[in-house]
Amino acid sequence: MSEAVVIEDAQPADEADWRPLWAGYNAFYEASVAPQVTARTWQRILDPASPVLGRVARRDGRLAGFSISVLHEGTWVVAPVCYLEDLFVDPACRGLGIGRSLITDLVSLGKERGWSRLYWHTRQDNPARALYDSFVAADDFVRYRMEL
Repeated sequence: MSEAVVIEDAQPADEADWRPLWAGYNAFYEASVAPQVTARTWQRILDPASPVLGRVARRDGRLAGFSISVLHEGTWVVAPVCYLEDLFVDPACRGLGIGRSLITDLVSLGKERGWSRLYWHTRQDNPARALYDSFVAADDFVRYRMEL
């Protein structure tokens, strides 16, 4: 019988298992992230003083997915806002509810910790939109992004 999915904070010992998932996430988005950026991202995930929050999903004792969020202030709210920046589930583990568990985990954390809102964005053609739409309808905002 399969173990339940466990969602928890990333730990230093998770790095070796997280890196292939991170590479898979970046490949999905056809992105190339420099090694020093990956290393810095991992450092921020582990740093309790950082606004970056890294959560991992474990299934059968191994890493099956992750979420990386950034907590920030907002000008329209008093309580912190959580931006879910990265969400990825190992392709071998998709369809098992792990993505849903990772988002539900953030919803629960947000309620527990008093965040004002949780938001994310994705590509229009991302197959995970069916999951995302089950939580909340997409809004009508358009994103602009400028590299500096």
